[in-house]
Amino acid sequence: MISLTNAAFGYGSTPIIRDVTQELPAGSFHFLTGPSGAGKTTFLKMCYLALRPQQGTIEIFGQDVTQMTRDQVSNMRRKIGVVHQDCQFLDHLSVQENIALPLKVSGRDIDENMDNLGDLLNWVGMSHRIDAMPDQLSGGERQRLALARAVIMSPDMIVADEPTGNVDWEMAERLLTLLIELNKMGKTILLATHDLSLIRAAKGRVSAKVLRLKNGDLQLAGAGL
Repeated sequence: MISLTNAAFGYGSTPIIRDVTQELPAGSFHFLTGPSGAGKTTFLKMCYLALRPQQGTIEIFGQDVTQMTRDQVSNMRRKIGVVHQDCQFLDHLSVQENIALPLKVSGRDIDENMDNLGDLLNWVGMSHRIDAMPDQLSGGERQRLALARAVIMSPDMIVADEPTGNVDWEMAERLLTLLIELNKMGKTILLATHDLSLIRAAKGRVSAKVLRLKNGDLQLAGAGL
């Protein structure tokens, strides 16, 4: 799914990611940990094609990112669903309209996908809020909306950047359960978190590996969860 070989990225003279070589196989579940400012978001951005490595290579779905055109990158990103820590929505659109937005942008017929949209709203527990506006949602509801929007295109991979950072533990567990269910459906999951309790909560429920990013280096911190 993703293969990094001596990948590196920095801002100015400051290296953020250094000489990273790592495989994320299709259907795998990885937690990404590390202290604040370690570069977790930068690493995720390279994995969902928002950034290209300044050195080394990244292959995603068997294609070298450094050799892709802008159109190829755009098409490839449709295979990757992203859940950002700071969920951003169009405030003038309802919950249902925000979730359906990727369908509209990609040119798909929304009416033909209404059944799937309804199933997805039920799955994330938001069917009762379809007409709500983003500013009416709680933190947990916004995160569930972000997850629904990320998977509406049925991507092969989900990248989540601290999706439980602004919610209580009950909601964090619910979001984790949704991601585990996606993994059991064959989706590749890459979840950045600083919450070790979340990683412990996954033990016995999913076969996951833990990657730790520190001082620009990425290491396998644990496996067999």
